[in-house]
Amino acid sequence: MARLAGKVAFITGAGTGIGRQTAELFAREGARVVVADINATTGEETAHRITSAGGQAIAIHTDVSEPDSIQAALARTEQHFGALHVLHNNAGGSTDIDSDVVNAPLEEFWRAIKLDLWGTFLGCRFGIPMLIRAGGGSVINMASVVALMGFPGRDCYTAAKGGVASLTRSLAVEYGRQGVRVNAIAPTVTLTERVVKILAGNPAMQGLADQHLLGLGQAGDMAHAALYLASDEARIVTGVILPVDSGLVTV
Repeated sequence: MARLAGKVAFITGAGTGIGRQTAELFAREGARVVVADINATTGEETAHRITSAGGQAIAIHTDVSEPDSIQAALARTEQHFGALHVLHNNAGGSTDIDSDVVNAPLEEFWRAIKLDLWGTFLGCRFGIPMLIRAGGGSVINMASVVALMGFPGRDCYTAAKGGVASLTRSLAVEYGRQGVRVNAIAPTVTLTERVVKILAGNPAMQGLADQHLLGLGQAGDMAHAALYLASDEARIVTGVILPVDSGLVTV
């Protein structure tokens, strides 16, 4: 039996990269998927890939940093599919202008906070009541290994993802009794197209890549971790920040 049969999943940042791989995997496992992305074109492409393969999906143009946008997208999800069971706050990411606390542009700090932390906060704010109405469900946030270790030169991103990790633990305690599980994935360097470009121009990031015991991560590695957290196999797993990191945190 498909691991997500009967479930409705809302995935932000699903137009490309990890989000796209996760959306396609969830659909193959039986979920009805909402592809939420700020890029309407890539979002539609992901939804089309799913429906062409026999799955069920719709794309909704969504800016996770704008309350009205994500609230409307989640409301449309419930209207279209009748419920919400999995909320995956995947949208986020760093840029190559991030730096140490002394030299990072101030606007980069607020960009990271607004996209990574505020966007996750808003997804949970509007999505968790829908999960409760459905009888419970799974929230999967996207943290990072930089939230679990010291890593120089990415202080804006580290601050934002550290906030995501802390928020995840608090929400797990707040909503567990109502049947809502809240976990986060902490990916390592993952070879999406965007990250490959960052690696090419950043010696510090390349040094981090060299520390991986099992090689660098692929988008599919993160998608399969999300699948586990979304499924009933993880029915008593909550409040966990799951490193999918090729042993990086251990080194």
